[in-house]
Amino acid sequence: QVQLVESGGGLVQAGGSLRLSCEASGRTCSNYAWFRQGPGKEREFVAAITWSGGGTYYADSAKGRFTISRDNAKNTVALQMSSLKPEDTAVYKCAGRIARTGSYDYWGQGTQVTVSS
Repeated sequence: QVQLVESGGGLVQAGGSLRLSCEASGRTCSNYAWFRQGPGKEREFVAAITWSGGGTYYADSAKGRFTISRDNAKNTVALQMSSLKPEDTAVYKCAGRIARTGSYDYWGQGTQVTVSS
């Protein structure tokens, strides 16, 4: 089993920055990702990282503003967000999967990010 616990959400003004962290325990996943779900919206992919090679992938909305990273020693995955916009307001969830491809099997509870205009 895998347990994921997010932290770092909060209220920030537009143009500001936040750093989200996901602490993982249990089995090591091959891939970790961040997803988000805004009010009245469907869940959407934000960014992903491979645990072994550190390859990163981003949604178009995140490119150039968000950076996903991992700390193997601490078993954490971070999402550094900058130039935040009100439309980034959402619950951000960390996800992991054991297999290198396919759906994400493990999810955290989520952390709220609110960007005020």
